[in-house]
Amino acid sequence: MSINSASLIAYSALMATQVQMTVSSANISNADTKGYTEKTANQESLVSGGAGAGVNVASITGDVDKLLMKSLVGATSDLGSANSLNNYLDQLQSLYGSTGDSNSAGNSLGNTLASLESAVSALANSSDVSSEASAVQALNSVALQLRQTSSSIQQLRSGADQDISSSIDGANKNLQLIGSLNDQITQAAATGQPIGDLEDQRSTAIQAVASNIDISYFTAANGSVQVYTASGQALVDGSVHALSYTPATSATPATVYSSTPPSGFGGIMVNGVDITRQINSGAIGALVDLRDQILPAAQSQLDQLASQLTTSLNAVHNQGTSLPPPASLTGSAAVTASTSLSATGTVRLAETDQQGNLVKYQDLDLSGIATVGDLVNAINSGASGLSASINANGNVVISAADSGDGVAVNEMTSSVGANKQGLSDYLGLNDLVTGSSASDIAVRGDILSNPGLLAISTLDSSASPSAGSQVVSAGSTAVANNLYSALTDPTTFPAIGGLGSTSTSFADYAANVVANVASKSSQASIDFTNKQAAQSAFSSTMSSESGVNLDEETARLSSLQNEYSAAAELLQVINQMFTSLITAVQSTAA
Repeated sequence: MSINSASLIAYSALMATQVQMTVSSANISNADTKGYTEKTANQESLVSGGAGAGVNVASITGDVDKLLMKSLVGATSDLGSANSLNNYLDQLQSLYGSTGDSNSAGNSLGNTLASLESAVSALANSSDVSSEASAVQALNSVALQLRQTSSSIQQLRSGADQDISSSIDGANKNLQLIGSLNDQITQAAATGQPIGDLEDQRSTAIQAVASNIDISYFTAANGSVQVYTASGQALVDGSVHALSYTPATSATPATVYSSTPPSGFGGIMVNGVDITRQINSGAIGALVDLRDQILPAAQSQLDQLASQLTTSLNAVHNQGTSLPPPASLTGSAAVTASTSLSATGTVRLAETDQQGNLVKYQDLDLSGIATVGDLVNAINSGASGLSASINANGNVVISAADSGDGVAVNEMTSSVGANKQGLSDYLGLNDLVTGSSASDIAVRGDILSNPGLLAISTLDSSASPSAGSQVVSAGSTAVANNLYSALTDPTTFPAIGGLGSTSTSFADYAANVVANVASKSSQASIDFTNKQAAQSAFSSTMSSESGVNLDEETARLSSLQNEYSAAAELLQVINQMFTSLITAVQSTAA
């Protein structure tokens, strides 16, 4: 071997070792950099004319287990979903209030209804002004809590919808980054430049996309990565296909998503395809499920509670009358003159003075009255001293002939419609509660302002009462007792929103609703912890296999420094040999 060849070999060793030292130093510097994988300078021998000609660093690569990486991406997607569910269900649970402990009554919906039970029980025992006010206020607290909880659920739905939009923006940002890194990687690979750091950045971007939406991906022959939704829609191939979504301005119980117009919420689009229902995981998948399934289920449970409460209390309240009776009664049911009455039995309508003394009355046999219009005519043509009409809103109005008198009703044996309601209840002449759902339930406005209008007295139903006799008197406990029974006796609640059918009191059903949400929140917390542990385990395994081991890298760097010193000394010896050779040649020539 010539001295020149030896010099070239020593020089190549020096340069190769220098590259390896640079790579090892970079590994040590990035040991704590998230997503960084250990890089290796791959050295190869150079051969010329069948003889060794030195060494060369052929490439700088990272060592990543492809299957482990896919598992990590999947676990990241699951964690993104679990995180969103845990966050929102924790907020949902807080809306229902606390159940309290031995030192606290708590402020849950069940506790509020239990307070209403107590107030109505006190009303039944003592129908004075204070008891009436307490009962009305307790009922108002229940209605207010239902409305506030319903409104808050819709705010959560709106928040989830806004978070969908934000998550899509985040996913699109990382999809663009993947596309850009694909271009850089293919160009660098084609020119023999290092691509390890670029691949690390791309892997981090892929995990970021997966945290928002479940994806599949594979690496093409040229080193680029192609990304697809779980349903097969391309997100990154030769180009980037961004997701698009426009959030709703607000949400109400009536705002729902539909894959066909009209839809309260828009679709999540990619490549002109609505993929909303195809997203099963990641933050977006969980947010869609929360917005369209989980939170509406919670709303439906509240709506059933509010609807059943309204129906039960109004049925009882329409059995009574206030003292003094009101000058007129206006129904809440929307009817027309041609609305079929489909009624049987007898109802008593009476005009009384302010002390509840009878002026006139009429017992109507409903079996011969076919429509609401016929009912109005029968009242107007009767001897009750009352007039009836249907107002512009489609409500029946019954008024006393003398403005100083009042109207009282006793439903007696009346049975109207498929639900066999008393006539007053059917028309809603003396409702206590207005609204039909948790979002609009309320105590009737005039009763809330004046609790004395509670209809806890009853119109005498005895045969042939005489004019001037007292037919409405204070002190009756029948209606108050019936209100208490309506609250505490078993009511049938059909299965709804994931809550099974049951027959129980309103307070106990509300407690079941609260417990159902608490159970879901607890399970979401457990799932989040489990998914977090799974993702952490995959991440740790990835770091163990592909991350930087500082002890190994420090030892390697020390060894490389020795190799570098040896190569440098060899090169120095060869240079001395060159110098000696040149000196000898010059001496011979002289």
